[in-house]
Amino acid sequence: MFWRSLDWRAPWLAPYAEVARPVIERLESGAGTAVALGHPRFVAQRELPDGEAYEGFIGRTGRVPTRDNLHDLLNGLVWLRFPVLKQRLNELHAAQLAAEGVRPQRGPLRDALTLFDENGAWWQAPPLLADALRRRDWHALFVTHRAMWLEVRPVLVGHALLEKLAAPRTAITAHVWMAGEAPEQPGSITAKAWALKPFHPLPVLGVPGWWPANEDAAFYDDASVFRPPRG
Repeated sequence: MFWRSLDWRAPWLAPYAEVARPVIERLESGAGTAVALGHPRFVAQRELPDGEAYEGFIGRTGRVPTRDNLHDLLNGLVWLRFPVLKQRLNELHAAQLAAEGVRPQRGPLRDALTLFDENGAWWQAPPLLADALRRRDWHALFVTHRAMWLEVRPVLVGHALLEKLAAPRTAITAHVWMAGEAPEQPGSITAKAWALKPFHPLPVLGVPGWWPANEDAAFYDDASVFRPPRG
């Protein structure tokens, strides 16, 4: 059963544990994923008409086509936990589709929205840590200022990112949006800002407390994962 690959002791799943509990119980009882998610928002994948964009369908109907796999289960859990955030991402997708129609390539804004939806993390970072991440100063971020992480861990909202972490690897990297408000109130997500992809790469297993090996400062010496700034 695909949902059994999730380890609910993993710290990155902590924001979803409460909403997931009844969902997993319904899956264990034999319900399909759309039904198990327990909200009329979720419908079977067959409800998506041929030729209609996924995001456009959600914008038109308010319903999310859902398959019976881990990827879509995690997408559903993010919808349940952060509905305002997911709705805002979809609103921008739908507005762009209405203005331009479906194109062979998504364009800068829809590309950024998709990137964050699949692989994003939301982080209310204090200035010292935010500056270190922007500079990719990994030693400052994770070693020098390590104590500052106790109350400021990022929230992973990308469902593909969470899916990858079902089998953790050091190289798994989130695209982080640093914002002043919580993901429940994503007012700063605007088309103009997000077309520029204002995200910063963060190797997820480097987060203090999220992976035992990073207790050793040498963990951050792997330049293939903790890459220096470009240029």
